[in-house]
Amino acid sequence: MSEPRSATPSTNTRRVIVHIAASADGYIAGPEGDLEWLTSRPAPKGFYGMNAFEKTVDTKLLGRITYEVSLRLGARFDPKNPTYVFSRRPVPARVPSGVEFVSGGIAAFLARLRERPGKDIWLMGGGDLIASFLDAGAIDEFVVSVVPVFLGDGVPLIARRHRPVPLELLSVERFEDGLVQLRYRINASARAPRPARPLPRTRSAGSSSAPSPPSGDPRRASRRARRPR
Repeated sequence: MSEPRSATPSTNTRRVIVHIAASADGYIAGPEGDLEWLTSRPAPKGFYGMNAFEKTVDTKLLGRITYEVSLRLGARFDPKNPTYVFSRRPVPARVPSGVEFVSGGIAAFLARLRERPGKDIWLMGGGDLIASFLDAGAIDEFVVSVVPVFLGDGVPLIARRHRPVPLELLSVERFEDGLVQLRYRINASARAPRPARPLPRTRSAGSSSAPSPPSGDPRRASRRARRPR
């Protein structure tokens, strides 16, 4: 899913924010979609600021695989805070209340979404969807929680294409367990108004279409999955 970059998102509308965890070498999942390196970490109070962040958003955007992983981990969906799942495949027979599938272009969809009053919009992943939004000029900020671990291979934070996109560092927060959270604003004035060029294929066990962590802290989702319903 990719389209030419559009005009710079307006700064006085709802922001699209990527809030995600990644390894120190830039992967959001292992080669087979493994998240053990992240979910096995002890959860600190406040979930690295996730509790506060969730109060600032009321809409979530996911790719199909990220959505399916979220379901397996017991994620809950709130009809009052819609979740949009981008997918080219047929819509499942059963869809939870509050979830809507999207197959159209990013620019038109986001224009309609930003016309509605509301809070900021959380782009949760995975790597292909983040790349498509980035190439469409549709992301305002990134919040990347860098986990102190090298994976060596896996699913990259952003699907690999040639796309120089300057970033403005807004903040750095260090946590006691070694995790560092970086907040960037897209330097929209420096974006090239052209489609990103695919990189040559390389041997890798991972794929950018594999899942991103289903929330800013997937440990929460895994704990929900173990709760009696």
